[in-house]
Amino acid sequence: MTHLPPAAAVRPLYEGGPQVSGIGWGMWRFSGDDVAAAEARVVAALDAGVTLFDTADIYGPDNNEPFGAAEALLGRVFQRNRGLAQRMVIATKGGIVIGTPYDSSRAYLNSAIDASLARMGVEHVALWQIHRPDILTHPSEIAEALTAAHKAGKIGAIGVSNFTASQVEALAAYLDLPVVSNQIELSPLEITPFTNGLTDQALARRMTVMAWSPLGGGRLGDPKDERGLAVAKALDAKAAEAGVSRAAAAYSWIMAHPSRPIPLVGTQSVARIAEIPDAFKPKWTRADWYAVLVAAMGAPLP
Repeated sequence: MTHLPPAAAVRPLYEGGPQVSGIGWGMWRFSGDDVAAAEARVVAALDAGVTLFDTADIYGPDNNEPFGAAEALLGRVFQRNRGLAQRMVIATKGGIVIGTPYDSSRAYLNSAIDASLARMGVEHVALWQIHRPDILTHPSEIAEALTAAHKAGKIGAIGVSNFTASQVEALAAYLDLPVVSNQIELSPLEITPFTNGLTDQALARRMTVMAWSPLGGGRLGDPKDERGLAVAKALDAKAAEAGVSRAAAAYSWIMAHPSRPIPLVGTQSVARIAEIPDAFKPKWTRADWYAVLVAAMGAPLP
């Protein structure tokens, strides 16, 4: 029986970039005032082999906290344990402005990058991503701002999030630096990136795909409709075979795609964080992988 090539537990974040874990920890729900508990979650992720930590300046209000709260909490963790930052590869995002809603102007990007660094108490992040496309800013202006931040040593590389393939191309046309990543919604319940050109573009440009909401916003854990139940059943077959959870099987399924997406795991449970390495255990045949895809499509392939 022939299996698809396994995903690497350690890989470059992008071509020529720092080595990171094949799974990242997404910090959307990283919140609270208990800095010791927050540190324990970060340490648990590191102990599980996770070195890529993805946050954003907008992470906070969804947790009934201020704008920038997740980055600020991470900064407090670093104040408590200054050695942690050296063990982590940090990616963050900016460009969402409450009430605007998007601003990628030169002035705003400059201020957003500086504010993120200040909140975390660091001088540099490995990857800075435009969180949502701002269709009112010319890509040449975005390119100038991000190139300047890179030249100043504030950001190691330029990424985007939730960009269409054509929006990536428009920005890339004005950059001498590469757009190294696109963070997109991708899960066994959100498969459109396989057909709308996003994963194809990632392969063509050698971009990193970072998959947010890899469990379908929690819907895979408790499916309510026929489609969700069918996908869960297909994942459970692989999970049982490998002796892992449905979540681990879902992460594994995502990583099996040749664009090698990095799932961003959002759990805040130390116990579940410890299970992240289980995602590297399942072995997929083509038939197994396509069975999940067909369940997600709700119709047979042609």
